[in-house]
Amino acid sequence: MDHISRTVEILDRLIAFPTVSADSNLALIDYAAGLLEDSGAHVKISHDESGRKANLFATLGPRTSGGLVLSGHTDVVPAGDAQWRGDPFALREEDGHLFGRGTCDMKGFIAAVLAKMPDYAALDIKRPLHVALTYDEEVGCFGARHLVEELRETDIRPSVAIIGEPTDMRVIEGHKGCYEYTTSFHGTDGHGSEPDKGVNAIHVAAAFIGRMMELADDLKRKGGPEGARFNPPWTTLQTGRIEGGSARNVIARHCSVEWEMRPVRENDAREVKSALETYCRDVLLPQMREIYPEADIVTEVIGEVAGLAVTSENEARDIVAALTGENLCDVVAFGTEAGLFQALGMSVVVCGPGSIAQAHQPDEFVSLEQLDKCISMLSGLERTLVRPA
Repeated sequence: MDHISRTVEILDRLIAFPTVSADSNLALIDYAAGLLEDSGAHVKISHDESGRKANLFATLGPRTSGGLVLSGHTDVVPAGDAQWRGDPFALREEDGHLFGRGTCDMKGFIAAVLAKMPDYAALDIKRPLHVALTYDEEVGCFGARHLVEELRETDIRPSVAIIGEPTDMRVIEGHKGCYEYTTSFHGTDGHGSEPDKGVNAIHVAAAFIGRMMELADDLKRKGGPEGARFNPPWTTLQTGRIEGGSARNVIARHCSVEWEMRPVRENDAREVKSALETYCRDVLLPQMREIYPEADIVTEVIGEVAGLAVTSENEARDIVAALTGENLCDVVAFGTEAGLFQALGMSVVVCGPGSIAQAHQPDEFVSLEQLDKCISMLSGLERTLVRPA
C-alpha cells in the first residue's frame, strides 16, 4: 500500500474517535500506541489526574539527547450538528478532499506520521525520532504542559520539534501567545422592578468588558514591536462567550465572561492583567459590596500559552525549510503548543497539512494534495535521522 493510501486509512480510524476535548482520548491513544509499537518504537503513556486523558511519547532509535519530535494534539473542538453535510466523525472523500472533524486540525498530520513509522524503523537511525501526541490543546494546552514537565525531569532531551498544525505546509517560525481566562461576577438577585436593591452581575460584567475594550483600543494605538510581522501586529483582546442570569425580570446574581488575549509582548499581558485587576479591586468591587458585602469577582486562568519567538538560529526551521523548498518563513496570529517546547530549550517550527481557515469549521477538510506534501516532507526527514545529531 502506498503512503497516501495508508495515511487515509489511518486518518479514517483517527476521525472515528470522537476526541472532543470534553471527552476521553484514550481509545485513540491506544490505537496509535499499537501502530507505534508495531514499528518498534518505545511508547510511554502518561495519564492526567482524571485518568480519562493521556499523552503519548514514543521513541525510535537510540536513547540519547538531540532527537527530533513530531508533535500533534489529539483533541478536537465540538462538531455540532448544524451545516455538516455528513457525520463529522466518519471520514468522507469528495473531489480530492477528506472531510471530518479534526482532518486538518490536526489528525491529518498525525495520520501521515503514523503511516511513515515503518519506513523510519527500517533505517539505521543515528538521531532519535520522537512522536508526541497530547490531550486538551484546544482548551489550554494542558497535555503539552504535562508532557513538557515530564521531559524537563529526564536526562534525555530532544533538540528539535516540528508541530504539525495546519499551515498549508508553510514554514511558521513564530506566533503570538494565547492567554485564556474566565472572569465570574457574583452579585445578589432580586425583583427586576427594584434594580437598585440587588447587584446585577451582568451589568458589572458589561462594565468589565467595556474596560477591556478600552485596553484593546490602547493596545491597537500602541501597535506592535518594530518590524512585527503578525497580522494584526498588535496585542489583541476579545470576549468569546458570556453567560448569566435566570429570567428577564430577575436581577442576575451571577455572570461569567470568557475572554482571551493574544500578546505580542509579555509586558502587554502583564499590563492588561494589572489594569483589569485594579479596575475590579478599586472600582467594581466597592460598588458591588456597598449593596451586598459578599459580592465578589473571580478570574480563573484557563491557560497562558507562550508565543513562539522568532530566533536567528533555528535548526527546526532550517530542516523543514530545506525539506519543503520554502524560501520564506512566516509568522501567524493563532497559538499552538510550540512555545512550550521552545521554553524547554528546543528549536521549534510549525508546519502541517491543511488550512487554519478550515479548522473549527463545519465540513472541516484536508486535501489529498496537502497530505501528499506532508508525506514528502516526512520522507525527506529520513536523511536527517541517519546522520548523528
